[in-house]
Amino acid sequence: MSTCATVSRELSEPLAATAATATTWLLVEQTGPWGAKALAESHLDAAVGRALEAATDGTGVRVALIRRPGRHADCLPTARHEVLVAHTVPGRGWVRRSAVTDPAELLALDFAALGAGDHGGFGAPHIGGPIALVCTNGRRDRCCALLGRPLAAELAVAGHSEVWEVTHLGGHRFSPTMLVLPYGYAYGRLTPESAKEVLSAAAVGHMVPEWSRGCSGWERPGQAADHAVRVATGETRVDALTVAQRPDGPGRWLVGVRHEDGRSWEVEVVEGLSEPARPESCGKAAGTPSRMDVGAVRQR
Repeated sequence: MSTCATVSRELSEPLAATAATATTWLLVEQTGPWGAKALAESHLDAAVGRALEAATDGTGVRVALIRRPGRHADCLPTARHEVLVAHTVPGRGWVRRSAVTDPAELLALDFAALGAGDHGGFGAPHIGGPIALVCTNGRRDRCCALLGRPLAAELAVAGHSEVWEVTHLGGHRFSPTMLVLPYGYAYGRLTPESAKEVLSAAAVGHMVPEWSRGCSGWERPGQAADHAVRVATGETRVDALTVAQRPDGPGRWLVGVRHEDGRSWEVEVVEGLSEPARPESCGKAAGTPSRMDVGAVRQR
């Protein structure tokens, strides 16, 4: 049986610049089964889920549910929900954590401030190594369950880092996908071995370009430019580069990339369409998803 992930791999679809964009992630623990639209289709109160989604719209904050790897039979609602909040703009990132008895309490947060990088004293700082978030929601796309759940389980058993299953990271066709905190780099088409390599690198402040989909803290043109400069220079330190993009016509951008040592580059990025048509998700009609193509990379 062909899957969206199989087709994408066969077409050698690039991973770069496909990460979901979010300056800040709000991750709420919710055990039990998840539906395709998990915020409204789980043991989380549907009204609360919809309210969180509405309250974060346009703020840069992305909400997702998380749970520990393992079997997820229909069970009693969670008594206390662990909450992770992570700001992922390189050079300004942080992770805070807390727990709530009622996720409705989270509606009191200042989401605009969170999206801008101000945690407002929420919870306490995360102390420890990388946090791995593996997309496993089979009700949204079967590739995430077939490929993501075994990966999450193996990483959890290995004790390599703190591991959670997550409802949605975007890009089902790149399964198994993983977002790594505190830095916000997303990865695709991982194996247990490559995932462990990614987490080992993150533990010492590095990323791995080979499987990188980009940093969620950047918009997609910025992700493309960041990746191009990293490939050109071999730079893998997560906070070494900053980007600033500006439009250069319809579907075109000039992206300035600056290294912490003072070097800088200008990168041309053009939005194109992925040909031939392919399904972006299992069971959906084939389409031509947007892609970010890099033109000239000029050191200034």
